[in-house]
Parts: sequence; C-alpha cells; structure tokens
Amino acid sequence: MHIVMFADQHVETLGGAQVSTRLQRLYLERAGHTVTVVAPRRHGPRARVNSGDSAYVDLPSVPITPDREYALVWPGRGSDRVVDRRMRERPPVDIVHVQADFWGAFLGYRFANRHRLPVVHTMHNRVETGIRATAPFPGLVMRALNAWRRLSVPGSGRGRDGWDYLRELSGGASAVTAPSTHFARRLEQHGVFPTVEAMWNGMDDDVLERVVAAMPSERVDGPPRFVWIGRMSPEKRLLPFLDAVARSGVDMRVEVIGGGAQMRRARRMVADRGIDARVAFLGGLPYELTLERIARADALVQTSIGFETQGMTPFEAAALGTPSVMSDPDIADEVGSGVWRVSPGAAPDPSADALARALRVAADDIRAGTAPTPSADIRDRFRQSTRTAEMIELYERVLAETEH
Repeated sequence: MHIVMFADQHVETLGGAQVSTRLQRLYLERAGHTVTVVAPRRHGPRARVNSGDSAYVDLPSVPITPDREYALVWPGRGSDRVVDRRMRERPPVDIVHVQADFWGAFLGYRFANRHRLPVVHTMHNRVETGIRATAPFPGLVMRALNAWRRLSVPGSGRGRDGWDYLRELSGGASAVTAPSTHFARRLEQHGVFPTVEAMWNGMDDDVLERVVAAMPSERVDGPPRFVWIGRMSPEKRLLPFLDAVARSGVDMRVEVIGGGAQMRRARRMVADRGIDARVAFLGGLPYELTLERIARADALVQTSIGFETQGMTPFEAAALGTPSVMSDPDIADEVGSGVWRVSPGAAPDPSADALARALRVAADDIRAGTAPTPSADIRDRFRQSTRTAEMIELYERVLAETEH
C-alpha cells in the first residue's frame, strides 16, 4: 500500500501527534508499505533536518510561534497544486490517513476528494476543550474555525462548537480512530462518528528495549524522585504542580522536562517558594533520554485535566514500569494499574492541596517499597509494532469496503 499522511505540523517538530506519526511511518515502511507525509515546511535552524527525505512533502508555510517551531499552511488551491505536483513523483496512492485536526485535515480531505480516495482520520485533538483552555474568546474562535472549515472543505456543513467542527470534518471519512478509549467514547457520544476505534499511540520497540536494558535492577537510595514532562502552558498545569510540591512539605527530588511560555514564571515560583533544592529544570531533552529519565524516576506526575486525548507520558511510564501520580481520572482509568489518583472519585479535583496530598502518599509508598506496579502487559500492548499491525488491518478493511 501507499499511504499518504497529512499532519498539522512537520513531524520532526515536538509533540505527541508528531512522534506518533513518525513512528507509524517507520513501522509501516518496515512492514513493506510506502508512506508520504504532507505537512508545513519547518523554519529556523532546524529547518534543514531531514530536508532531503523524499517521503516528506513540505508545503510553503508561515511560522506561528515565537520560537518558529510550529507553522501554518493555508489550505487553498496553491497548496493543493504543490501536493498534486509532488505526488505525481510518488507511486499511486491507496489511502489517505489524516493525522490532523486543522489545516492539515483540510488539505487531506481536499486531496482525497480530488482523487476519490478513502480516508482514515485519527483525531488527536479535543478541539472544544483545547480552544476553551487556551483562547481568550473561545466562542468567537470556534465560530471562526467552523467558518474556515466550511470554506476549506467543500460539502461540510455549519457548526458553532468544537464537536460540530469535528463532526462536519469527519463527514468524508471511511473510518475514525482515537488514541484512547475515553476520547473515542466522547467522540461517539457527541455524534462525531458512529463508531470510533480506540488505537493507542505506541512506543518505538527498539528504543523501548534499549531503555529497559539500561534500567537499574534496584532503586538507588535517596529521597523519592518525581518527573514532570510537558509543554509549559496553562492547560498542562505545571504551576499548580510546583505549588503542590511546596505545599506537600516532602523531601523529594523533582525533574521538570520541557519548555514553553511559563518557564520564567515556573523558575520564579520555585525560587519564591524556597524549593530550589527540590526542583531541577532540565529543558527539552531528546526522546530517548527523556524515556531514560522516566525509567530512573520513582514516579511520573501527570497534571493536565480533561485536555489530553491520550496523554502519552503515563503510558510510556507504565511501559517502563514506572508508576504515575495522575490528576486526570480518564487517563488513570485507561492505564489502569500503577497509579496514585489525585481524585479518588470520577470527578477531578484540580486543587493544589489535593495534588500535594497525593504526592505525600506516593512519597510514603516509595520510601516503604509499596508503590503500585503498572501491569506487565502494557509494555507489549504499547509497542509500536503491535499498534502498526492493528492499523494495517484497518487500512485493509477500509480498502476492501471501498472496492465493494
């Protein structure tokens, strides 16, 4: 098969969807298939990385963040022409896989419509929740986004909110997948697609094996070690976590991995609250090194609530045998074992006090040697090879249904 994937961001940039798409491409190619990835051209000093990779169709784009990491493509006729011209140099396409929710999705559906190809759409973004968490006027943003979709994707209808947006966007799909069961069920409940198939994003088998092989056989003595990983933006809730570290009063060591707009505020909070000796900022680390830090930690801390469609880091931690302190009940339910829940009930408790209590319980369990253990089967279920095999079965089923 030749699968052409459309992404909102170049897959060599930072982000869970990008990591997932890169891995899917790698393992599909290992299985003997051809993959093309259509995405915005990169900007800045990293723009030349992988620039000679013939599998990438890099479209003219405009940087949209101060660090020039992320970019926007206008999904119009000019971009369509670039895609069609570049695709003529590649083998005939069998299936379109939309790995996007915005301009990449518009381009993917336009391409599929022009060439009468079936579409599999993996939805990575809780648009309604995400816009409300990050935009100053979310209602206005949602109306504008729906208008842009209606303009860019012929045949899609009107809409006012994020669920309308996803429902109308997926109207041309043959199958829709989501990276977690909880997100799949929400998409179904809001009428986005009749049946949404839950397919976890996975971890590179080779990297997993290397990190596991390098893990220490016994815990190194010292205070409990926690690791927090993510983009430093409000929806990820780094600042409430640092507040909870201060409130907990626990002698612990915390590694914060990542970067973003709240870095300066986070550093200032650590200094002002007098927890400099407990918290270390490591910045952005390469993927494999990040996994090594998770494997060597006593626990990962997951703090976002209601924002993630999967939440990759708790799954990565569980695959490495590291338990997690979890604020989001949906993600805790999905991982299942090896979890300290910040909220004992179904309703999340966003308070710093609740998180501080969970950190104290986790620290006590770690010191006592009674920390909960993630289920051993997660490691095999989370391997990218198993995820890709499942996706290939879906592709084959969609192609068979299209032929009939």
